[in-house]
Amino acid sequence: MTAQKSVLQLSVHEERIRKKVWATVSKFSGVTSITMDDKTGKMTVVGEVDVPVIVKKLRKICNAEIVTVEVVKPPEKKPEPEKPAEIVAFPVTHFSYPYQYHSSYANSYYQPCDNYRVVVEESNTCVIM
Repeated sequence: MTAQKSVLQLSVHEERIRKKVWATVSKFSGVTSITMDDKTGKMTVVGEVDVPVIVKKLRKICNAEIVTVEVVKPPEKKPEPEKPAEIVAFPVTHFSYPYQYHSSYANSYYQPCDNYRVVVEESNTCVIM
């Protein structure tokens, strides 16, 4: 079901009845907005709802009639320009393959990718700041 804009003519003369009408219409699932003009007695209901069911419920409270029902077109979304993918490059400090996991030389230059700053003081020691 698509969204509809329904205009209903209501005979609301008291504030108490007006509150009951608002409460009744707002309980329906699919209602996105409700507006009411107190001078003319017209209520506009927008959403994916079954209008005859709403009118049937409202007739138990006050006189209600359907004036117009229109299909609401969703706003057109402009396609967002595609952003280029971020390229993350890690500098290659040394090539010690196939001994990269066993060589103390390779492990001394390991730098974590967090917010730490690693300072290599000597070949086998480093300080994390």
